[in-house]
Amino acid sequence: MKRTFAAVVLYLFAASASAAGLADITNKDAVSGLRQALTDGAAAAVGKLGVENGFFGNARVKIPLPESLQKVEGLMRAMGMKRQADELELAMNRAAETAVAEATPLLVDAVKQMSVRDAKGILTGGETSATDYFRRTTADALGRKFLPVVKKATAKVGLAEKYNSIAGKGAQLGLVNADQATIEQYVTKKSLDGLYTIIADEEKALRQDPVGAASSIVQKVFGALR
Repeated sequence: MKRTFAAVVLYLFAASASAAGLADITNKDAVSGLRQALTDGAAAAVGKLGVENGFFGNARVKIPLPESLQKVEGLMRAMGMKRQADELELAMNRAAETAVAEATPLLVDAVKQMSVRDAKGILTGGETSATDYFRRTTADALGRKFLPVVKKATAKVGLAEKYNSIAGKGAQLGLVNADQATIEQYVTKKSLDGLYTIIADEEKALRQDPVGAASSIVQKVFGALR
């Protein structure tokens, strides 16, 4: 991913070495190159998460029990329900890993739909401007895609069904947040958060440490574009 993005930026520099602003960064080839870089970055994030232990084995994105269950987790374990709690937590993370593995097509489609204006914003924006673009253009569609996958993966866990019954009533009374009204909604949201977290990591690393000898000239390009 780093090499691809660095190559794009070098191309932009070569194509507009005498340019002072954004007006010159509009050619089709440059946008096409950026699209490829973003596609590679999204695929890298999905590749890290959409595998066994992609979520469960990564402390930064591991999905904990919902807050309402965390409050009684100690009591559950004291009552001999440790196995059920552990089983639900593992099932939630396995569900996220399964769901995120299917994210690539929608992320790729978002890249294909990227406009020249979007490309400029990504190149000249903050350290997570590409991630922000992905979140803005894919969150709703990915949520709809993830939900049935998550539901299928957690349906066999008895505690999930019990939680849904209790939390659903709690949500109606305003005692439980709407996004935690069911295990499926909760895991879907956490799956999306985890995905965008890792995409952001990829983007930050890319911006902060361009490849090898290209580093100084890349910094010049971004400085000029800003």
